[in-house]
This record gives sequence, C-alpha cells and structure tokens, in this order.
Amino acid sequence: MRSLLLLALCSAAPLMAADTLGTLVFSDDFARTETQAVKDEPGNGWNTSSSWSAKGNKEVALVDGALHIYIHPEAIHAVDVGHAFAFTDGTATMRFEFHEAKDTLMLNFADLSCTEVHAGHICAATFAAKQVTLQDMKTGGMLLKYWDARKAGTKLSAEDEALLKTKQKSFPYEDLGVGTWHALSVTIAGDTMTAAVDGKPVGSFSSPGIAHGTKQVLRLLVSNQVTIDDVKYYKVK
Repeated sequence: MRSLLLLALCSAAPLMAADTLGTLVFSDDFARTETQAVKDEPGNGWNTSSSWSAKGNKEVALVDGALHIYIHPEAIHAVDVGHAFAFTDGTATMRFEFHEAKDTLMLNFADLSCTEVHAGHICAATFAAKQVTLQDMKTGGMLLKYWDARKAGTKLSAEDEALLKTKQKSFPYEDLGVGTWHALSVTIAGDTMTAAVDGKPVGSFSSPGIAHGTKQVLRLLVSNQVTIDDVKYYKVK
C-alpha cells in the first residue's frame, strides 16, 4: 500500500530525477520493527533527544513502515531526531504527514564542531501547513553573540534586530492539510537553500552561513507530531 501511495504522489507531482541530485549516500524506508515499546528505537543510525529533553520518555515509534515523531507532555525541547550526513552541498528528500494544523517539521543542518554557534546550528528549513521558512542560523539567531544575549535577557541593538530579520525568509504555499502524505526536498548549493513540496519549488534563500563548509548532521525537529518516511540524502560535494 505504501509503495502504491508513493507512486501516486510521484505521478501527480514528480520530484527531481535522482541523477540530478548527486550521489545517494543514505536511504531509509523504516521497514523494520522495534524490539521493545518503552524507549526510542529508530534504528539505522538515527539518534533522538528524548533521553535529556523528555526524561527518557518515548517520543519516536516505528509504525506501519514509517517513523512517527511526537512530543511527550514532559518534554522541555522539541523532539530532535538526527542522523550523520557529512556534506557541503547536497539534497535531503523525504515524505511527511501532518496530523494537526499546528504541526511543523524542521530540517536542521548542523556542525557540532562549529563553536561560533549554539549547538552547531548552521541552517534550517521549517515546513508548516501553509509555508516553509528558510534560515541562516550560523550568521543569524544561533550565532553565540545573539544566543547569549537572548539567554541573558539582553536587548539587542536596533542594527542587530534589523540584521536578524534578513537571516530568514518564509514562502507560502497551498494548505497541506492533515492526514495526507506529501514529499519535500531541501537543496543546499553554495550559499543558497531551496525548498520544494510535492515536486514544486516553493522558495530559495541566499545567505553567507548556508555556505558553511561541512554540515555534519541532519536533525529533524518536531514540536508536536509528524510522521516521516522514505528519507534520502544526496551529496554533490
């Protein structure tokens, strides 16, 4: 059934041909089962934040050949599900399903060795029901200068506030609704990040931080709940 659904999605709105995306370096269709139902067990090299952000409570489950990510009531942070993926330029693709109108899915590209920013945040694409927001975090809000100021409650200068507004851009699209599978892709080429939904480009954003030399990890951040499947990483360089 899942294969038929993917075929229907691709027929209605084809994604870019795989040979234009680069070299496929990772793929996961989540066609496996967990050995227990108490702790997160996504498998295949995935890790989650639940041990520290949700008191160890389960926030990730393999369900019907897909990965369901949901935040626990005791969580102090969005659910972070990450996988290593070292590249400079490349594309991440996957299918996703929202369950409530407030659901969002952030693809956060990080370099944990980068000490200029909080928690290695480099850039991100956040998909919501009606828009995607593309962000340069390295020279934007996650730069330690700004992160430390927010944490300390220090008011930023008017110049800094104006600068931060230039570090992200949102692009609207038709309401995705809930209970329906969609396909997304995020491509990074130099200092430009481009997002597409169901095979249709929805926006591109250019900013210096996006060109950071090594993105080491792709983190999927979920503040409510989202189901994902058929994750692929393609590397250009």
